[in-house]
Amino acid sequence: MYAIVEIAGQQFKVEKDQQIFVHRLEAKEGAKVDFDKVLLMDDSGKVNVGAPVIKGAKVTAKVLEHLKGDKVIVFKKKRRKGYKVKNGHRQSLTKLEIQKIDTKAPAAKKATVKKATAKKSVAKKATVKKVTAKKSVAKKATVKKVAAKKSVTKKATVKKATTKKKTTAKKAE
Repeated sequence: MYAIVEIAGQQFKVEKDQQIFVHRLEAKEGAKVDFDKVLLMDDSGKVNVGAPVIKGAKVTAKVLEHLKGDKVIVFKKKRRKGYKVKNGHRQSLTKLEIQKIDTKAPAAKKATVKKATAKKSVAKKATVKKVTAKKSVAKKATVKKVAAKKSVTKKATVKKATTKKKTTAKKAE
């Protein structure tokens, strides 16, 4: 039996009696910690997937120790500029031992609910697609007509303006 759990913003695949390292948790050494964000559970081939989490399921772990990870060197350089920066970093970690994986959510009820909602959503999507397709065709046709009218009126005004200039020039002579 295994589960996928979200611990400190990261997802871990855990089994009973497994030891894992996670980002530092605010719990004392020797304390028990419960994690409610169980995303998936597998019980000997029977998979239960949450949406987004499985209600009622939890994973219990024991904090073994708090420690620091290996040092990571962070080196930055820009060539031909004289810029070099060297830093080190050690991540704070917590070592956990998974003690128990509990599940209390029935899988059969969730499957029937998902099927019913899936049928409704498919019907809604089909009606929405038909409506949007008709509207987009109508909008394109109106845009073309308006653009054609504007271009005709602009040409007419340009012709009028040039004829006025010619007439005023003739009168001045």
